[in-house]
Amino acid sequence: MSRLLVYHAHPAPRHSRANKAMARAARWIDGVTWVDLYQDYPRFDIDADREQARLLDHDVILFQFPLFWYSSPAIIKEWFDITLEHGFAYGAGGTALEGKQMMLAVTAAGAEDAYTAEGYQHFPLRTFLTPMEQTARLCKMSFETPYVLYGALRAAEDHALSDHAHGFASLIQSIREDTYDFEAARQREVVRAADLTILCGERADG
Repeated sequence: MSRLLVYHAHPAPRHSRANKAMARAARWIDGVTWVDLYQDYPRFDIDADREQARLLDHDVILFQFPLFWYSSPAIIKEWFDITLEHGFAYGAGGTALEGKQMMLAVTAAGAEDAYTAEGYQHFPLRTFLTPMEQTARLCKMSFETPYVLYGALRAAEDHALSDHAHGFASLIQSIREDTYDFEAARQREVVRAADLTILCGERADG
């Protein structure tokens, strides 16, 4: 079974709908380590030794967050700056994370067609995630296809949020049990809840 570490990061949890629903659906799964970065580090005082130990103890590292100004919330960037030290994660002797996997679970307020050359965001969502993808590669980790919810602000109105949250639970459990088809997922730009029937098998039915 894979050792899975989930970093949850939402700077305004009281106003969260999508990420709160995702966490509520998936936190019951045994054997998964959950870390709420804003709760653990309200002053952004990241403990590098603690976080590096967590990384060493896990195989798959998943960051769950809403897209903020075309990037992750600030605490994730701070976490990268403090935790991924030279000699640990990269550079001379920095091979501690080699062979591990990084994955993102991202919610975006805009509709899917907004993230196209013709849409008002002008670029695919994956383009905005490129810094995190390259960080993973520099650390000799594999960067897995992100699990994405578009139109997150309206998702609760059309039941898409419920499907996505249940899908997130299926995804987490499937990764934990080594039944998630990472290879098939890599053929996709992003993974949506509807894709999990194939990627997770029967668990994706919620």
